[in-house]
Order: sequence, then structure tokens, then C-alpha cells
Amino acid sequence: MRDTVYDQIRADILNCDLRPGAQLRENDLARRYRVSKSPVRDALLRLQEQGLIEVLPRKGYRVVPVSVSDARELYEMRIMMEKACARRAIEEASDEELATLDIFRAVDADGLAAWVTYNRDFHSAVARLSGNTRLAKTACEVIDQFDRLTFMGVSGQQSSAQGNGSAEKLVAEHVAIIDAIQARDKTRAASLIGSHIKKSRKRLFAVLENPPIVQ
Repeated sequence: MRDTVYDQIRADILNCDLRPGAQLRENDLARRYRVSKSPVRDALLRLQEQGLIEVLPRKGYRVVPVSVSDARELYEMRIMMEKACARRAIEEASDEELATLDIFRAVDADGLAAWVTYNRDFHSAVARLSGNTRLAKTACEVIDQFDRLTFMGVSGQQSSAQGNGSAEKLVAEHVAIIDAIQARDKTRAASLIGSHIKKSRKRLFAVLENPPIVQ
């Protein structure tokens, strides 16, 4: 029950059914999802840890707004950290460990929310292969904050005339990164990661031109 409520609220935040900046109350959410307040409260605490929800003293909760400046800083951090993780993985991980990335060469995702989960899992897997526990933990925390941004960017692309086959193109970018890492080509891996994340940033900023989405 608790996981189900968490998944439902998180999905509604990701697809902006619960819009950035929206105020939330436990009673309202309990009625919305037809559950008691206890699993709602637990879900909100988990979502707060992910940076999707913030507490408003004596007022309840709020879906964290999407700020262009904050998104820009997150992208800068992500590029630096993911390049560092890939370089460390190439230097430290065994061939068998690098081969575990092969599960991300294809995705059987039903809907955008499932695709966003696949995307997060891929980038987190590269971070964990770095062999540096602190680096991987920090990188994964940054990556987790991108779920909503990824959803917004990809959904915006898919709704445009240029969006046909966008999921396949994004998976192909992952495959190219995997190939470079498994070939232990640090220069190519870093270049591909930088290009991949910059394309994500471009997609998101195109969506953020819509005033209701911006803080």
C-alpha cells in the first residue's frame, strides 16, 4: 500500500498532474488516492528526500517548482560528476562489471514514467561502477533529482513534430556510451556523456519557455 501510494504521487508529480508549485495537504491526497493519511505522509517524506516535495510549516506541502537557474546548476553538476564516474569506471571496474551495463542496451518501457525509471537506472549504474562510494552516492542523488526534468523534456519532444522515434534515439545514445565505456575509451565516453546531457538540457529549456512550468 505504501509503495503504491508513493508510486502514484510520484508519477503525478513527474507528469505534472500535480503541477510545480502546487500546495498539497495530507487529507486532500488521502481522498484523491482513497487511502488513509499514514501512507500519504510516508510517501511525502520519501518525495521530500528526492527534492520533489517541500514542507510548508503549518500549511502542508508544496510540489517543488522548476527553476531555470536551479536546472542549469544541476546540469552543470551532472556533466562534471557523470564524466568523473565514467572515467573511474573505465579505470577501476572489471570487464565483468562493465558487462552489466548491457541490460540497458534496450528498454521495454510502457509509458514515459517507465522510460524515466530506465533512464535513471542507467545513469546510476554507471555512477556505481566508479568504485568510489562517496562519488557514486553524490552522483546518484543528483541523478535522482532529474526524473521530473527528464519527463518534462522527453514528453515535450514527443509532443513536437521532431519527437518521432525520440525514445529510440535516446536509447541509442546510451548504447554508444556503453560501447565507449566497455572499450575503455575515456575521451570518447566523456564526450558522449557531455553531448547526451547537453541534449537533455536543450530539450528541457525548450519546455521551460512555457510560463506555467517555470517558477
